[in-house]
Amino acid sequence: MTTHDESPAEGAGGPDPAPDADDAWFRRWFGPEYLALYPHRDREEAELGIRLFLREADAAPGDRILDLGCGQGRHLAAFRERGLEGVGLDLSRPLLRRARAATDGRTPLVQADMRRVPLADGIFDAVTSFFTSFGYFASRSEDRRVLREVRRVLRPGGAYLLDFLNAEQVRAELVPEEQATVDGKTVIQSREIREGHVVKRIEIRPGGDEAPKVYHERVRLYEPGELVEMLGEASLPVEARFGDYDGSDFEPTSPRFIAVGRAA
Repeated sequence: MTTHDESPAEGAGGPDPAPDADDAWFRRWFGPEYLALYPHRDREEAELGIRLFLREADAAPGDRILDLGCGQGRHLAAFRERGLEGVGLDLSRPLLRRARAATDGRTPLVQADMRRVPLADGIFDAVTSFFTSFGYFASRSEDRRVLREVRRVLRPGGAYLLDFLNAEQVRAELVPEEQATVDGKTVIQSREIREGHVVKRIEIRPGGDEAPKVYHERVRLYEPGELVEMLGEASLPVEARFGDYDGSDFEPTSPRFIAVGRAA
């Protein structure tokens, strides 16, 4: 589905799955406060991920790329600079507005839920999921549904890059609580591992008479082996895996788990 602000690339789709309590966190969180809290997620970092993707996906000018969970469009802008035809999909309207500005309004953007991508079968040469835009949903079956949608919109042989956190390192380096000042506001972030998820509570205290705002993040801690198995089940067998955007081999101490699958 799309909004009057964002237009689809092509194809047709139906309504999003009905929201529930488990959906509420990502429907509320990815807005202006999120952007203010993560200013280091910039074009320089995006360039590292793009270089790794281009090398592994054999992408060429004119290829059509779907950036799933495109956020504010930093990867889409890099695609366009290299002659790739990027299409961005995200559920957050505020982030899509930033993406429109980042790409000068020349990149198709779709507001939709990644569990049901409103685009036609087999129209993309590659799909990317950068910066842990996976594992958000209440059940494993919903995450598997996302991977099936990725395979559906990919042409045979098309590449899929899944950039995820390293669950072992998340457990080892978890900081239970930290406090910072962002744009003059006090931000308190509390983290815990709960029922197989890393759960974060973000409290933003503006000061004065303005009431604090509280948001949450919840990401399922998939092990690398689980992700490889899920990708295989979705006909996206993994052909390469990395531990960071620099293309280093994946190790138990790697900061990330980045898998590249190929549509069978």
